[in-house]
Formats: sequence, C-alpha cells, structure tokens
Amino acid sequence: MKISKQSHELRKQLRKKRRNISRFQQKQTEQIIWSKLIHSSKFIHSHKIGIYLDAFGEVQTNKIIEYCFSHHKQVYLPMICNMNNKLVWVKITQHQYRSKRFSYHRLGMLEPMASRGFNVNHLDLLIMPLLACDTSGTRMGMGGGFYDRTLATALTKPFRLGLAHDFQLLHENLIRNKWDQALDALLIPHHFYIFKRQMSQ
Repeated sequence: MKISKQSHELRKQLRKKRRNISRFQQKQTEQIIWSKLIHSSKFIHSHKIGIYLDAFGEVQTNKIIEYCFSHHKQVYLPMICNMNNKLVWVKITQHQYRSKRFSYHRLGMLEPMASRGFNVNHLDLLIMPLLACDTSGTRMGMGGGFYDRTLATALTKPFRLGLAHDFQLLHENLIRNKWDQALDALLIPHHFYIFKRQMSQ
C-alpha cells in the first residue's frame, strides 16, 4: 500500500507523536544515534557538516554538534533565503553555538544571524530532520519543501542522512513525486539504513 505524502492526517499524527516524546526518551535516542553516527565512515570522513537545530521534537543534535567542534569539523546551520525559499548554509563557531546567537524564524525554528550562506553542495554531509521516511529512502518533511528545493540541483553532493525516531520509519511506501529529494541513508536508534538513491530523482 502507498501512503500519500500529502496526507494531512498522517502529518498531524506524526507531528503530535514527535512532540509528545518524553525528555528521557529524547536524551536516550540522542545518545544512541550520536554513538552510531560518530563511528560511521561517512561521518568520520566528512569535514563540512550541515545539521539542524532541533525545535519540534526531532532527534536532538546537541551532542553531534559539540562532537563536531571538538573534532575540528566545520558546522553549518540552515537559513531560509526569502528570495527563493531555499536553504543556504551558514558556518558557525562553537562560541556562537554555546552563546545561542540565533534568531527566531517566523516558522518557529532558530536560525543563524544573517550572514554569508553557502550553497548546499559546499557540504560533505547533510544531516536532515524529517517527519517520516520509508524503506526506499523517500522522505516526508514538514511540508514547506525547503530541503526538496535546495537539493534539486545538488544531486551528487552532499551525502544526505536523515535522523529519526524508530516510529518515523514507515514500512508502507510513501508516494515519491518528481520534486521529492530522497535520502542516501537513514539513522534510527535500532538501525542504519543505506539506500540506493536514483540520481535522476
């Protein structure tokens, strides 16, 4: 059975379930995913890493970000470009991160202060949030299409890795529209999935 990515009810259910995860479960999930990620070859060999700041119940990223700083990896955070509704990537320092020098976007998430942003293909590894993903790598985002638009012209680089809670992996196939950008891999607490992404999509 295929699930429509446009299912408002499915999105609503997933958002609610993600928001209701307990603080203890969030910390436990963060620890497990951090441990798996830092030992993966893709992460080890990546220097420029794009990552998100969790805001809506996503897998928390603080441990990953701090680990990147302590191991001399460059950290880039997404910022929405209002001209085209695509994401650009702003390099931040550990001081900026720890002092929380961010601004609130109208959609509710934190962004780096206005600064020079790089194109997504500047990154080696892109760590992405999601609402759901199926076993072929089709990603369901929050519905704004920011990542899809951003990745549409970056087909080979960076490596696209989604982070998710176990319940966000769907065993029914999501419908993949021609503009949907699939993942290269998905990391959940109990498994690390590697997909064979079709570059034409």
